[in-house]
Amino acid sequence: MNNITKDIFYIGVNDHDIDLFEGQYDVPNGMAYNSYLIADEKIAVLDTVDANFTEQWLANLKDALGGRQPDYLIVQHVEPDHSANIGAFLREFPNTAVVGNAKTFAFISAFYPDVEIKNALTVKDGDKLSLGRHELSFIFAPMVHWPEVMMTYDSTDKVFFSADAFGKFGALDADEDWACEARRYYFGIVGKYGVQVQGLLKKAAALDISIICPLHGPVLTENLGYYIGLYDTWSSYGVESEGVFIAYTSVYGNTKKAAELLREKLLEKGCPKVAIADLAREDMAESVEDGFRYGKLVLATTTYNGEVFPFMNQYIDWLVERNYQNRTIGIIENGTWAPTAARVIKAKFEKSKNITWLDTTVTVKAALSDDSRAQIDAMADELMK
Repeated sequence: MNNITKDIFYIGVNDHDIDLFEGQYDVPNGMAYNSYLIADEKIAVLDTVDANFTEQWLANLKDALGGRQPDYLIVQHVEPDHSANIGAFLREFPNTAVVGNAKTFAFISAFYPDVEIKNALTVKDGDKLSLGRHELSFIFAPMVHWPEVMMTYDSTDKVFFSADAFGKFGALDADEDWACEARRYYFGIVGKYGVQVQGLLKKAAALDISIICPLHGPVLTENLGYYIGLYDTWSSYGVESEGVFIAYTSVYGNTKKAAELLREKLLEKGCPKVAIADLAREDMAESVEDGFRYGKLVLATTTYNGEVFPFMNQYIDWLVERNYQNRTIGIIENGTWAPTAARVIKAKFEKSKNITWLDTTVTVKAALSDDSRAQIDAMADELMK
């Protein structure tokens, strides 16, 4: 049992057995499913955990309860990694009031039709709940990143329970940088909903917050301005790091050589940071993360069946569906007899806002030539402006 404050306890679990989070995101360092308990005159439990950890979670819960009975189960988010044990909880504590909003209970019924809730407390945005010394306020955050999401603020200990916001990949015992896996998590899962996150940040700015308790990742207790600042940058689609990200696909290695030559030229010219990724071999979510991190992106790919190579096609789709915007993009296209990649790529970004295209487009016809090398040099000059 871990104390966050005198009255607030962490009762979550670490998952080191999972291979893909949400069926698609590689999580080599596992995941944390966070759950919390506030002990006062009345006791509130905030969220449950994944279905694979029922017994461990119930043991953590009972340890924190110390023989008492919980009065409330607050359901902030009904995604199953947080709600799967509502039924198990109610079998142990059937008279506990389940707290949620109208959408919360509709989603619970959809996911768990056999779960019987005897005592439902439906709350609205801004409603308060007193536990005694602790007063909780409920802050609705629809589409961050599901429509039923709500968050909870404890004004007594100044703790913000932020649901999936400020979460990250990785179990709590993983020794890793917060920003890297939080960024990959954010743009993979929440990135489309920047407008909604900006709305949440405005609500949070009115609160006196000392601690942030997310549903994934570590409890944040220091330098909160750093984390909130990153969320503001990410959700406003701002540039986090000056530099260039080169994403490429290559069949016989010639497009790879073009991408690597551009990287060399940029470093020679003093570019502060040049990241590069082979989209066929590197984690797609990490490449999406870098696409949003840097202000300038170069896409290097072969023409393939009159379109672009499949991994490049997938990468662009992931960017666009996450509202990619406010960036400068350059294109290196390769095609032995009919290079069309540049035209296809530009069409795929037609609905993206504030995209600036480099004047220089590099065209490689099979292998690098003097002409294409000169174009790469010109592209590097343009990227450095």
